[in-house]
Amino acid sequence: MSRRSTKHTLLLLALAGGMFGFAFALVPLYNVFCEITGINGKTSDQAALLEEIDRPAAGAAREVRIGLLADVARGMPWEFRPLEETISVRSGEMTTTAFLVRNRSHKSITGQAVPSVSPGQAARYLRKLECFCFEQQELAAGEELEMSVSFILDAGMPADIEELTLSYTMFFVSENADTVAHNHE
Repeated sequence: MSRRSTKHTLLLLALAGGMFGFAFALVPLYNVFCEITGINGKTSDQAALLEEIDRPAAGAAREVRIGLLADVARGMPWEFRPLEETISVRSGEMTTTAFLVRNRSHKSITGQAVPSVSPGQAARYLRKLECFCFEQQELAAGEELEMSVSFILDAGMPADIEELTLSYTMFFVSENADTVAHNHE
C-alpha cells in the first residue's frame, strides 16, 4: 500500500470515528440545548416548589387558554383523555384539571405519561406542583382511574403567548407490554 493510500485510509477512519463520536454526543447535547431554551416543549419531571414560581403583582394576572390533549402509544389498549378539552387559567393561580384513563385489556398494565407543551418556549412557565406524569400508573384489567395535574403559570411567561397546549402521551412500562399489545390487536 502506498504512503498516499495509507494517509487517506487513516483520514477516513478518523472521520468515521469523529462522526460516530458526534452522533453519540448528539442526544445529551440536544437535551441540554432544549433544557436551556425550552424549544421542544419538555416540561420538568419534578414538582415545582411554590417559592420558585414568579407570581404576578396584585391585579396583573392575565388569562391564558390551555388546550388539553391525551394519546396512547401504538398498540396500548388504554383509553386516555382529558375531562376538559380546554381550560382558561390566570397566571399565578393554581389550576387543577383531570384526565381519565381506562385499561381495556384483560391484563394488568403499567404505563407512564410523558408531557409536552406547545409552543415549546411556554414549557418553562407551566410549573407543575403535582402530576400523574411523575409516577408510573398501574391499572388492573378493566380498571378506570381519574388522574389530576396541578400547576401554576409563571407570571414571567411572555405576553405574546396567549394560548398553549398541554399534551400527554401514555407509554407502556410493563415488562409484558409486547405480549399485551399483540394479544389485544
